[in-house]
Amino acid sequence: MFKKYRLLKKLTQEQLAELLDLSTRQVQRIENGESMPSLDTLKRLIEILDISDKDILDYIKK
Repeated sequence: MFKKYRLLKKLTQEQLAELLDLSTRQVQRIENGESMPSLDTLKRLIEILDISDKDILDYIKK
């Protein structure tokens, strides 16, 4: 889900990592479902990528 929104915003993983103050590898792991973002990172992802409430709720339910 995060990759879809990142691509819609025309951001690279490196750019998103910089905005989130994370490593590129951490962004890759979140996008691949290998890692859950912290609550703080999740909030910033929602804001930066303008993620819909419905998509976030669907993501959280998984």
